Amino acid sequence: MGKKQKFYVVWQGHKVGIFENWKTCKAAILNYPQAQYKSFENKSAAIKAFDGNYADYIGKNTSKPKLSQAELSKIGEPNLYSIAVDAASSGNPGKMEYRGVVTQTKKQLFHQGPFLQGTNNIGEFLALVHGLAYLKKHNSDRFLYTDSKIAMSWVRQKKCKTNLNPNSKNKDVMELVVRAENWLKSNTYQTKIIKWETKAWGEIPADFGRK
Repeated sequence: MGKKQKFYVVWQGHKVGIFENWKTCKAAILNYPQAQYKSFENKSAAIKAFDGNYADYIGKNTSKPKLSQAELSKIGEPNLYSIAVDAASSGNPGKMEYRGVVTQTKKQLFHQGPFLQGTNNIGEFLALVHGLAYLKKHNSDRFLYTDSKIAMSWVRQKKCKTNLNPNSKNKDVMELVVRAENWLKSNTYQTKIIKWETKAWGEIPADFGRK
């Protein structure tokens, strides 16, 4: 069975419109400051989104079933006094990048990559540690959101437990992993790390829009 086609909407970039593959979408937004884009499951949804506003779709779950009102009430709303981190990998392993944004405004605070070879779990781990270091450097008491339980576990253990073997293609990523592990071992932090509730709140604001 072939991979299901996705459609990509670019509201703000070098070119705007609806693109039928990630390659052309990436060319439209690469290195464009605060590009606005998101993927959709079908063309009709993409057309509807392009006619609307980016803010109406980013961070919102447009395809998964909604939770009951009772479940939503139990989960509550995200704390907007926070930053959110996420990673994306084209393949496992494959090209990987990660970033951190202000949860409320989606303003990008940091971005690393794309790296030639990495995994999504490594990216999530690096993003989380980068977020911790960023908040400590700026003496910020904001919360930190991630949608990765694996990354949260690795941070608690102060160890990136990836199965990816070091090689010439991922040397830069592995060097960042060592730096991140060393930072966790030599630093303390008060930042509260919280799991982003995707089923209730939609995709995390730092999402790269490739799902």
